[in-house]
Amino acid sequence: MNLSMRQIRAFLYVARAGSFTRAAERAHMTQAGLSILVRELERQVGARLFDRTTRAVQLTDAGRRFALVAESVLQQLDDATAEVDALGRSARQQLRIAATPLVSSHLLPQLLARFKAEHPEVRIQLLDSDLPGVQDMVESGAVDLGLGFFFKVATGLVRRHVANFALMKVSPASTGPKSLGRASWASLRELPLITLPSENPIQRAIDTHMHKMGVVRDDDASLSVSFLATQISMVEAGFGHAVMPTFAVAACKRHHVRIDTLVNPQVKLGFFRVSRRGVAETEAMKAFDAAIAQHLPSMSA
Repeated sequence: MNLSMRQIRAFLYVARAGSFTRAAERAHMTQAGLSILVRELERQVGARLFDRTTRAVQLTDAGRRFALVAESVLQQLDDATAEVDALGRSARQQLRIAATPLVSSHLLPQLLARFKAEHPEVRIQLLDSDLPGVQDMVESGAVDLGLGFFFKVATGLVRRHVANFALMKVSPASTGPKSLGRASWASLRELPLITLPSENPIQRAIDTHMHKMGVVRDDDASLSVSFLATQISMVEAGFGHAVMPTFAVAACKRHHVRIDTLVNPQVKLGFFRVSRRGVAETEAMKAFDAAIAQHLPSMSA
């Protein structure tokens, strides 16, 4: 048996109206089309559901029994459809983002404040983690998208390049920075450096470019910390200098440090947005992409 909802709805139109003519009008169908659906239904259930006379259409005993079940099934289906639609609307108005700690604490709050002002109907959830944790949350579906540097291309993820950030030198200063200056790679020679762990992908990129520029890091004079925010604070305290992407400009402006873009050459690192492959992009995700394109370039200067 393979009953269709069109057949069940046609049957209920006739049962409620007591007339094929009136039922066809209410269903916005031809009477012939409605009759065909009812006959197909009777054939599939193996019973006559209506007694038809020239004056009226009445339910048979089988028809009355079937009508009770059909009304219940239709009501449950309508309720479920409404619930699914509500869940869909809720999902479309929710944005769950995972990002690395400094991105979450110093870059995204400004960006999300502008996004929220433009899209007050969207509920925002921000989770911070290290890069592998961000990727895991995206892959598991715990968040809608992740932001960060150097995401590996994974089978279940779609990686999209959204911005480039230049590398900059951060040095101790008596006041906070008002703007970005310029410094050469050679200015890093013989300086005590505060670095991230050598396995950190950002630090690996920095070390690669320092090597190309002939800047040899003195490991005995260097200090390794786990987070970019700690680097900035240690520079402010006078422990040395640091190299980091310009997405940390906003964080640096809260400290007594000097910031200079490293030039000759200027080196930029890619900033990426990842999402699960095969999952439809919500309107909130599309709107956030537009906000990134509009606001992110101005937040590293």
